[in-house]
Amino acid sequence: MNSREWVLAALRHEVPDRLPVDLGAMRSTGITALAYRRLKEHLGIADGDIYVYDTGQQLAVVESPIMDLFGLDVVPLDLDQLLGWQPYTLPDGHPARIVAGFTTETAPDGSLYQLEDGRRVRYRPPTGLYFDRIYYPLAEATAPADLDPFPLQSYSDGELILLRDRARYLYQNTDYAIMGNFGGSILEAGQGLRGWEQFMIDLARGGPFLEALLEKLTEVHLADLARYLDAVGPYVQIIVMVDDLGTQQGLQISPQMYRRRIKPCHTRIYGYVRQHYPEIYVFLHSCGSIYPLIPDLIEAGVQILNPVQISAAGMDPVRLKREFGADLTFWGGGCDTQHTLPRGTPEEVAAEVKRLLDIVAPGGGYVFNQVHNIQADVPPENVVAMLETARSY
Repeated sequence: MNSREWVLAALRHEVPDRLPVDLGAMRSTGITALAYRRLKEHLGIADGDIYVYDTGQQLAVVESPIMDLFGLDVVPLDLDQLLGWQPYTLPDGHPARIVAGFTTETAPDGSLYQLEDGRRVRYRPPTGLYFDRIYYPLAEATAPADLDPFPLQSYSDGELILLRDRARYLYQNTDYAIMGNFGGSILEAGQGLRGWEQFMIDLARGGPFLEALLEKLTEVHLADLARYLDAVGPYVQIIVMVDDLGTQQGLQISPQMYRRRIKPCHTRIYGYVRQHYPEIYVFLHSCGSIYPLIPDLIEAGVQILNPVQISAAGMDPVRLKREFGADLTFWGGGCDTQHTLPRGTPEEVAAEVKRLLDIVAPGGGYVFNQVHNIQADVPPENVVAMLETARSY
């Protein structure tokens, strides 16, 4: 078997002859550029640049030498990795490359603003590592008509050609499983367009504006999804949807609110993939304590759950595997990135990985990934211990 076959066997809930392992195939279970630079230095890998493809989270492209060394099995199909690169300096002063078109403005106190069309849209404090959103384009909208002129983002024909060509190349020339990073968010999209507080008020208040916004988001996603899958559907095995629904201690919104406002949108989006491309698996990234919604997510069409935040309330891996292991593939939950990975010893990391794999890997339906991104303060020795333990499981 090869990497693609191992991953597909796990997704079919079969037991592959080795555990499939992922690092960095999607934007929230990867590795930050600072941690990646330290990992390369620790491993003595001097070749290649550090490529920062997610500007907000400052995530690095995982290069072939790292994939080969640790036997990684999944590659991303991510548009930002196909648009070219420009010089960049990491927060620690090391040179790198970042996606073309990334523009910043430096404030007198040393903070940075990311610019789009001359407007400040994200902010990095003087001692910060990441760029946080500060601009919400629909914050002042009040009526459905306010949505009409607003061009919610969609793929251009040129972007779809880039994605198609890259997907076809990966399918024909590698044995990796290919993960299409689509998105399709509803709750997160509303928060990004309106601001968190205002969108929560919108959800609670209801009314014509909210209904129009949710409908427009869903219709844009469905239109994009049809064109996207027409371009890359023959080549990808997994399609990534993203919608964070949880916090550390509970849900962002009640189950009733989810079922009334968000689930119908999810069902239409995920259902399109399940109906028209049944060979492609629907992958949902949703952080935090989301246990009460997992049955709803399965009903909506989710087949793969990530990042499996085992440190959040109610996300006990034993219970998750027992109650949902027949219906979901768990993609993540292999090592706690809040505590063990940054604070433990390599031996403690290896022991936790082994303990968790003994819970979630038996019977198939599991792909190894740590919980969320590897942050800048994680010792490279711990990254090595984690990946080597997973690879040899």
